Amino acid sequence: MCNLNTPSLTLARQALSDAMTRGGWDQDAIFGAELALAELIVNAWRHGRTASPAVLVVLLGGTLRVSVSDESSELPERRTPADLAESGRGLQLVEGLTHRWGAEPRKRGKDIWFELDCAA
Repeated sequence: MCNLNTPSLTLARQALSDAMTRGGWDQDAIFGAELALAELIVNAWRHGRTASPAVLVVLLGGTLRVSVSDESSELPERRTPADLAESGRGLQLVEGLTHRWGAEPRKRGKDIWFELDCAA
């Protein structure tokens, strides 16, 4: 388990990559998880109005769970943007890169998470 509280996307991605490498995950899975994590952190900055979102990385058995906490109580909504829209595809990206994702309200703010299952 790795718990980060840093505004640094680079440090969060590196910690995730290190944990997954130690867990024996392949490079494609690591790249996808890093991209999904980056999207959740940027969303926490942009939409969650949180300068320093907390990141929790848990490897339990064959499942990786990554959670990003922000201070906004507004839950994310998956959108279908117009073809030429410059934003609005982030959760579609997370959905495409992971096995599951979701959001859970907290007393203050919310956790947005995704999970990956290790290929056996």
